[in-house]
This record gives sequence, structure tokens and C-alpha cells, in this order.
Amino acid sequence: MPLEKTNTILKNKEMKQGIHPENYRLVAFKDMSNEEVFITKSTANTKETIEVEGTEYPLVKMEISRTSHPFYTGKSKLLDTAGRIDKFKNKYAKFKK
Repeated sequence: MPLEKTNTILKNKEMKQGIHPENYRLVAFKDMSNEEVFITKSTANTKETIEVEGTEYPLVKMEISRTSHPFYTGKSKLLDTAGRIDKFKNKYAKFKK
């Protein structure tokens, strides 16, 4: 579809009123696997805060983000915080030939 036609279609469409939240604010998201923090606008509720470069932001903790996910980093990384791999190996070691 030509760009001019796309722009015309978009201009003729009206956005629905009253369906978008209005309480956007800057929020810090922290990847707990690598301690990376990034700030973006969000409506996420949180009770914790964090100070970044002298400014205090609401804090949302995440297990994984774009800075640690293997798809984005190109690295495979194994997180085994509960020792599940060792448990599995010990449990099935008796079947080893």
C-alpha cells in the first residue's frame, strides 16, 4: 500500500476517547538477573522505589528483560537458583549406564 494512502487512512480514523489510562508516570524497571535498570513511562502499581541518578522512581522488579533474555542477547544462560539441575542429576544417576 502506498505511503500516501496509508497516511490518508490514518488521518481519517479517530482514536476512541476515554479508553487510555491517564496516570502514566516514569517508572524504573529492574532486571533482577543482571541488576540492569531502565526507566520508561508506565501505569504499573508498585510499593517500592529506587533512586537513579539522584531521582527517586517507583520500582518494578522483573525476572528477565531484553538485557538478559537469550533471544535478545544471543547468549544462552542457565539460571538455576533452586539447584533443580543437581536434583535431577542425582535422582536419575542410578539409571546411568
